[in-house]
Amino acid sequence: MAETVLVTGGAGFIGSHLVDTLIDRGYNVIAVDNLSTGKSEYINNKALFYQIDITNIDAIKQVFQVHKPSTVFHLAAQISVSRSTREPAFDALTNVVGTVNLLEASIENGTRKFVFSSSGGVVYGEVDEYPIKESTPFAPVSPYGISKMTGEYYLRFFKREKGLDYVALRYANIYGPRQDPYGEAGVVAIFINKMLKGERPTINGDGEYVRDYVFVDDVVNANIKAMEYEGTAEVNIGTSKGTSVNELFKILKSLMDFSDDAEYGPPRPGDIRKNILDNSLAKEKLNWQPTYPLEEGLKKTIEYFKGKMGEDGTG
Repeated sequence: MAETVLVTGGAGFIGSHLVDTLIDRGYNVIAVDNLSTGKSEYINNKALFYQIDITNIDAIKQVFQVHKPSTVFHLAAQISVSRSTREPAFDALTNVVGTVNLLEASIENGTRKFVFSSSGGVVYGEVDEYPIKESTPFAPVSPYGISKMTGEYYLRFFKREKGLDYVALRYANIYGPRQDPYGEAGVVAIFINKMLKGERPTINGDGEYVRDYVFVDDVVNANIKAMEYEGTAEVNIGTSKGTSVNELFKILKSLMDFSDDAEYGPPRPGDIRKNILDNSLAKEKLNWQPTYPLEEGLKKTIEYFKGKMGEDGTG
C-alpha cells in the first residue's frame, strides 16, 4: 500500500509543487491549506484536500487520526515580514502555535519524520561572514524570523523528549511558477508581472540588497531528500551565490527584451542588506544541491507568467 504523507500549505507556491511531485512518485497525499494565500486551482486533483487552519487543533488532530501520515511537510505559514511587525500576535499564532499543533498531532499518531520549512533569510539576521553557515547563531530582527527560530527550538524539544526525527530546511529566496506577484516576498514574480504589463518595476532603496535565489523545483527536491534522510538535520537550502536586485533586474530586462529602466523607491524597513546561504551541509547530509542556474530558472518563470497572462486575457 502507498505511503501516506501530509503537506500543510498544499495549495501554496512551494507546497503545491511538492504535492505534484509526491503524487508523481506514488504517495497518498493529504493537502491542508486554509486558502488565505494558497489557491484552490493549484491543488492536485489526486490529493485529498482539507480546507482547515493549522491553528485549529481539533480539526488538525482529526485529520491526523484518520490518515496517520508517516511524514509531515510543514510549509503553511504567515510569511510576510512587514505583517509580522504590524501583527506579531497573529504571526506567532500561525507560525508558533500552528507548528506546535502539528508536532503534537504527529507524536500522537506515529508520524516518523517532520520536514519543516524554516527560513535562512530571516533566522540569522545581519551577519559579518558570507555565505552563512548553519553554525551562525540565530539573531532574527523581525517577529517572522523569531517565529521561525522558535519553530526550530520546538523541533529540538520534540526530538529530545518524544523522539520525533525532523529536518529543518532553512530556505534562501525561492522563486518560480505560481509565486504570488502581488505579495511582498517574491521580487522575481513581482518584477516579471510588471514587465509583462509594460510597467516599470520599483526597486526598493539603492538596489544593492543581495539575495540568494533558488528555483522552486530545487526546493521541492530538498524536501524529498529530507523525507528520505535517516535522522535529524538543520540545513540551509540555497545556491551559495548572491545576486543584487539591480543585477536581477538587469538579467530579467535582457531575457524579456524590456526597454525601460526600473524606478527607485525608499528602502523597506527591516530589510536585511545581504543574505547568501552556504549549502555545503545540505550537500553532505542530504546529498542535495541546486541544479538550476539563475537564468534558466528565470526563463521557466517568465514562460509561466506569460502563459498565465494569456489565460487571463490580459496579455
